[in-house]
Amino acid sequence: MPKTSFSHVRTWVFDLDNTLYPPRARLFDQIEVRMTNYVMTTLGVDRPTADQMRKDYWARYGTTLTGLMREHDLDPAPYLVDVHDISLDHLEKDTALANHINALPGRRIVYTNGTAPYAERVLAARGLDGAFDAIYGVEHADFLPKPERAAFETIFDKDGLTTVTAAMFEDDPRNLQAPHDMGMRTVHVAPEALDETHIHFHTDDLTAFLGKLL
Repeated sequence: MPKTSFSHVRTWVFDLDNTLYPPRARLFDQIEVRMTNYVMTTLGVDRPTADQMRKDYWARYGTTLTGLMREHDLDPAPYLVDVHDISLDHLEKDTALANHINALPGRRIVYTNGTAPYAERVLAARGLDGAFDAIYGVEHADFLPKPERAAFETIFDKDGLTTVTAAMFEDDPRNLQAPHDMGMRTVHVAPEALDETHIHFHTDDLTAFLGKLL
């Protein structure tokens, strides 16, 4: 049981996409289509080229946006508004998850490579609005993305959290390396477990996992 491993935690940091909702919701399918369309329109390339750039920049930089900013001097603000303009109609409210998050002792925050307004929409659709003390998007890290340590440092400094008494919940294992190195408890939320030294716990059911901590 992981409960004793979290007895010291006073700040709970949650990623958003594929963490606070299940991957089967496939919201990122919609976002990826909009990313590709935006690259096609803005850079004047065909769909296969735009799609390859999207994948390549995500792999190299952590987000497609970072690659577009560094390689093409793209203005991030209109891009972020456009790519997150997706339907959330099929997201379901999760009362049990909301209750577990609200019961966690201390401060609860969301930190996403998306935007804070997008996160607010997703949280409302999941019935999690009001469950968090703060919501941080990539804009709050000066558009520097996870997994870069400087991005985490920027957000954590703004929030004033103490990393050695904090935990990070993430679906992307790359985004748990810096929190681990900063002394945080790390939880990989994903269908498949990975044997990595920077991952303390794995779960494929966040609601059930949090229930074990209470």
